[in-house]
Amino acid sequence: MLDIESIRKQFPILEQQVYGKPLVYFDNAASSQKPLRVINALTKYYSEEHANVHRGVHFLSQQATDKFEAVRKKSQAFINAEHDHEIIFTRGVTESINLVASSFGKVFIEEGDEVLISAMEHHSNIVPWQLMCNDWGAVLKVIPVNDEGELIMEEFDQVLSGKTRIVAVNHVSNTLGTINPIKEIITKAHKVGAAVLIDGAQSGPHIKVDVQDLDCDFYCLSSHKMYGPTGIGVLYGKEEWLEQMPPYHGGGEMIETVTFEETTYNSLPFKFEAGTPNIADTIAFGEALGFISELGIEEIAHWETELHNYAVDKLMEIEGMRFVGTAREKAGVISFLVGDMHPYDLGTILDQQGIAVRTGHHCTQPLMDRYKIPGTVRASFAVYNTKAEVDAFVEGLKKAVKMLS
Repeated sequence: MLDIESIRKQFPILEQQVYGKPLVYFDNAASSQKPLRVINALTKYYSEEHANVHRGVHFLSQQATDKFEAVRKKSQAFINAEHDHEIIFTRGVTESINLVASSFGKVFIEEGDEVLISAMEHHSNIVPWQLMCNDWGAVLKVIPVNDEGELIMEEFDQVLSGKTRIVAVNHVSNTLGTINPIKEIITKAHKVGAAVLIDGAQSGPHIKVDVQDLDCDFYCLSSHKMYGPTGIGVLYGKEEWLEQMPPYHGGGEMIETVTFEETTYNSLPFKFEAGTPNIADTIAFGEALGFISELGIEEIAHWETELHNYAVDKLMEIEGMRFVGTAREKAGVISFLVGDMHPYDLGTILDQQGIAVRTGHHCTQPLMDRYKIPGTVRASFAVYNTKAEVDAFVEGLKKAVKMLS
């Protein structure tokens, strides 16, 4: 069993007050807070270890390179990739998806081909595919969702065809908390010869991921949602795909030889890592992976599910409560509305009580259109949250509802 109070002491930001009230941070789906080991790794790197990585013969460069590349192996182990060169460092999930859409599209997409996404995707898993389709004359198709916030798999079966070249869906919806049946999606897509990209931004800190067991072709992670720094993420890609895809950016590191007549490219993973990488944040991300692994991701998920269920029971006491997203399989995300009250107004009054939630469309405007709503209030949990915080949140919400009634 996790010692939540001991875990909380590792997060200095949680000790502060906001407007004279203890901070209750329920905006973890947007970005999680950072433990001291991550913060200290950043400080140590810049204080004692900084040098550019790769090709340096001096001590500091070799030390930085070793620490940087160790995180590639940690990332490989975290998702059980077969090879460490299948781990590409990016700025985050958004850049990872853009990389695949651009490079995959140049080789594998032709006019009339089809790309499948779902109606619950984040804009970062919509717009890159729209750009790709516009470039190559492909057609974007959408898997619909039902009223409960689950993919309608019968519709997926109908829209999937021999024209489908890639399917791109999230593992967990950032707005609804729905855990999607990605293994079923991957298996069915592969039967028609389509590749599959999984947006793991919301699953990385909450669900055990095994890319070999899933057999996905691409999987994306974002450090800042996994107790790590901003500006660093991971793209996993099967070697067979990455070898065939052209580089996304050009510059140093991604080359083998350069002349004015021709450039040859470096081997994986460096072919996709042009320029000086984000060394400090990558090293600190390694500490975040260690934090999750040492606690045990199954234990984390169990606690967050307990918090989610406790919060749902408490929120149901509020008159006019309407949950948006009631799937049978859910992560620790709750989206809701109360009567005809605007989400922004509820979020603002909660903020005055030291309670941080997210309000708006959560970068899922098509999903909001599906439910014919402008947005929701979203509370999202992390391992350091407590039932006492849920109680404070519910009481704060009751106060907000009373003020707006």
